[in-house]
Order: sequence, then structure tokens, then C-alpha cells
Amino acid sequence: MKITDVETFLVAPRWLFLKVSTDEGVVGWGEPVVEGRAETVRAAVHEMADLVIGQDPLRIEEHWQVLRRAGFYRGGPVLSSAAAGYDQALWDIAGKVRNVPVHELLGGPVRDRVRVYSWIGGDRPANIGEAVAAQVDQGYTAVKMNACGPMTTIATPGEAQAVLTRAREAREALGPDRDLAIDFHGRVSPAMARRLVRMLEEVQPMFVEEPILPELNGNALASVVAASGVPIATGERLYNRWDFKPVLEAGVAVVQPDPSHAGGISELRRIASMAEVYGADIAPHCPLGPISLAASLQIAFATPNFLIQEQSLRIHYNDGNEFTDYLVDSTPFDFTDGHARRPLGPGLGIEVDEKAVRRAAEHGHRWRSPLWRHDDGSVAEW
Repeated sequence: MKITDVETFLVAPRWLFLKVSTDEGVVGWGEPVVEGRAETVRAAVHEMADLVIGQDPLRIEEHWQVLRRAGFYRGGPVLSSAAAGYDQALWDIAGKVRNVPVHELLGGPVRDRVRVYSWIGGDRPANIGEAVAAQVDQGYTAVKMNACGPMTTIATPGEAQAVLTRAREAREALGPDRDLAIDFHGRVSPAMARRLVRMLEEVQPMFVEEPILPELNGNALASVVAASGVPIATGERLYNRWDFKPVLEAGVAVVQPDPSHAGGISELRRIASMAEVYGADIAPHCPLGPISLAASLQIAFATPNFLIQEQSLRIHYNDGNEFTDYLVDSTPFDFTDGHARRPLGPGLGIEVDEKAVRRAAEHGHRWRSPLWRHDDGSVAEW
């Protein structure tokens, strides 16, 4: 079997899909994208095509090594995301060739179902109690919300109190038997992060996510971890196991590599194994499309130290273009009581609706990350 063709498709609202074809008619799908930089990653995917066309798709680890190491410049979001898409697609092919889901190739399932969580609101959540109640009514047992909008380096007591007030409202709606995750999105300084995680102890978050920017990981992150008993999570902007080593050494409780950014299924498995050595869990980052989520779930079912899965069904980014629109059958993502069932289909366990993808690609998209500014006009972290 040989790889014969590589195609990419820009599809709304902000995704890039990859189709890898073979001479035996088996195809694999991947989702290589950096949100807001889809065209850039697309160029990298097609540059890498020279390394895979004509090769055996079942030599997955060989391809991972080549795609990472054949270039003198390595890593980073663009190259790692391009390689991740290939890795997902090759695992999809391998499962289809052997007629088993990918998690069977990763050692088999270690659990019967996977817990998932849902988002409430956007960047400045309003009507939090109602939003939480709506998710609880849909069966979710955990929700995540952003802690704040733009925040100055040393925020006022009022700004800090607003974070706690929103978290209290969510906790009250959830009750003591459901979980609340709070995402800082790297918007606060280490000093404010240390203050806020102490304030948030009373609502007992499942975790506080990305309390500081990833470039400040190390001593600054360790100081945030040490400031409070709240579990700290991070990793959506880290791209390989080498990036995660100092984060784990800083003492985080949860790592959040993204299967479309951090080298795909192959590298997420290695990151999870390394996290296990430090007593940390893995909760893959996944606010993207159906292929990325399918890859995440395959990892989740085969990974002992998995905690919970992010997913973007009905998230605000997807308004008008739900990720199930690109599937022949959406039942793999029919969640019951806040859990996903074990996928039984071959490969990634989904069937991509290629006709729908090609129709959407005729229009494409130009999604860009928002540009935020503080009241004084300076650039703020989004």
C-alpha cells in the first residue's frame, strides 16, 4: 500500500481537514489547523506531502519521525499541527486496514465510557446560572467557563471579585456533585494568578486552566501551583513532550495537549505516559472539529491517566456550522449522561461526509482570532 495523494479543505467555521489517499482505496482523515492560521498550516501540510507520497502509510512512527526531524527547524504550532494532521490520518488508515478502532491498536480500551464537558457562555459569561442549568439538563456533569475578559497586570479588587462572583454563580447552579473548570486563557499575570487561585478555592474547581501565558512556564508556573490547593491545568499551546517536561516539573495536576497541535495521536500518547510518571492526568484540549474530537476519544479510551474530554458541540464558535454537519452519521457524538460511548467503527470511528466537506471548501473561511485591547488602547491577551 502506498500514499498517492494529499488534499486539504478549508471548512467553516475555522477548520482545516486533510484527506490522505492510498492506491488501495483506503483513505484517512486528519485535522491539521491552528485557529486563525489555517492557510499557514495548509501550506506546511502540502510542503510535507513530498515526504509521504509514495510511502507506506502503515509505518506511522517512521512518518512521525520524518515529519518532525527531516527539517532543520522543528516544533512550534504550525509544523507540529501539520504533522498532527498526518498522524491522525495515518492512524485512521491503519484502523481501517485492520478493521478495528484506533484505540484497539493502542492496547485496547481501559474504560467503557469517557466523561466530556461543555462550555458555558463566551469570554464574558452572562446569565451563568441559566447557562449551567441548560447544560445540566442536557446531561453534562461538568462545565467550563472563562474566568474573565481582558485583565490588567494588577487588577482592581472589583475585577478580581467579579471572577469569584461568576464562579460562585456557576458553582451554585452545579451543586456539589458536578464539576466546574475555569479557564484563565493566559490573560492574567503570575501575580494576579496567584491571588485568584486562592480566591477560587471556595468553589473547588476541578481545575484552573492556563493561569499564565505558556512562555512564562517554569518558575512562574511553579509559583502559581504552590499558591493554592486548586489543581492547575495547562498545555493547549505546548506542542511536544519536551515542552511538557518543565510544566510537569512545575507540579501541574492536568496536562492538556491538543491532538491537532501537539503531534497527533502518537505524541499525545507519549505525553500522557510522561504525565503518569508525575502523577498528572491528561484532559486533551479540543475546541475544534469532528476529526480532532474523534482522535481525542480514541486516545481517551486507551489512556489510564485520562481525566475528562473537552468538546465543542454547540460552542459559540460553531454558530451556523456545527461539526456534525461534516459527518455521515453523528451518533458517535451522541453523549449520554455527560459521557461518550466507546467508538466501535474502524479507524477514528467516524465517517466523514466528503461531499459536505467539498461543498464547504468551495467557500472556505478566513477566521481570525479577535484582537483585544485594554481601556488605555494597549494590546490585551485574548
